[in-house]
Amino acid sequence: MANNAVECNTISFNAVISACESGGQWEVALQHFGSMARGKVYPDTISFNAVISACGKGMQWDKALQVYDQMVQSKVACNTITFSAANSALEKGGDWTRALQLLLVMSQRKLEATTSALSAAIGACERCGQWEKVLQLLCITAQSKVKSLRDRQWAAE
Repeated sequence: MANNAVECNTISFNAVISACESGGQWEVALQHFGSMARGKVYPDTISFNAVISACGKGMQWDKALQVYDQMVQSKVACNTITFSAANSALEKGGDWTRALQLLLVMSQRKLEATTSALSAAIGACERCGQWEKVLQLLCITAQSKVKSLRDRQWAAE
């Protein structure tokens, strides 16, 4: 009789966690994420990003940040998706100071702030009445777009 067992590895866990994220099942995503460690399967960037996003979409911004902090402590590489998902969660929680800190970390890591990361930070600031910060972010966004356009123009010449 053939063994039809599916090997539990990072890829299979990522598929399940991503499906939970898409289905709005943040609790189940967290359960499977926790199962990874118990099964001696190590989460990667995709694993962490999917859980952060699932928690953020489920309005569990505090849990999303706990997972982000765990990611940093585990020394798993963060990417633009990580910061966008974390900032999206922070927007829902109204934690504008942490959202701005994450934008700074992106800059320090030489990652370009995505539109979604900037929009989420702007949303967090707006939610908390930090209109001065909103204006600063809008200026930064406009400046980076102008620089990007100039860089493209020079590359085309």
